[in-house]
Amino acid sequence: MNLSEKFWEKKYETQKIGWDLGVVSPPLKFYFDQLTNKELKILIPGGGNSYEAEYLFNNGFKNVSVVDICHNPLENLKDRVPSFPENQLIHGNFFDLEATFDLIIEQTFFCAINPDLRVKYASKMRDLLNDEGKLVGLLFDAKLNEDHPPFGGNKEEYLSYFESYFSLDIFEKCYNSYQNRQEMELFVKFVKK
Repeated sequence: MNLSEKFWEKKYETQKIGWDLGVVSPPLKFYFDQLTNKELKILIPGGGNSYEAEYLFNNGFKNVSVVDICHNPLENLKDRVPSFPENQLIHGNFFDLEATFDLIIEQTFFCAINPDLRVKYASKMRDLLNDEGKLVGLLFDAKLNEDHPPFGGNKEEYLSYFESYFSLDIFEKCYNSYQNRQEMELFVKFVKK
């Protein structure tokens, strides 16, 4: 399965980006609006056009970083938010990151990587989080594709990846998903053990 930078760049070039909502995801916006500490160091992996990063940044969260294997979506974010710090737009592989964060936001990245990397994803998330750091976001709770992204899954499967690294503070059906994702998402808030 070829999920290289070239694969994803072609998706952006041909506008085959069905995962892109064009707005901040409603469940994440609701979560962000409850955050009071604007100093949090936040990462959005596989961030794509990252309306979440734009929303956070425009609401006073200045320590937001986005990592993506593709250059195009990072440029799109920079075009929309010219004051977004360039050093917080990371063109690279998530699995190569070395920094640590207080909060990592999951929004379609987990379903885009090869499912063979899910155990590595959970371990890397733990490594990237500071003590008591949180992994918050959305996971698909649906059978999707098996040979190309987005890859689905279910709560039982996900438990096997995360429960040894995280306290599963919230792990439930999402009640406020975007319209075309109703009944298909789990909202998660995992705290590093």
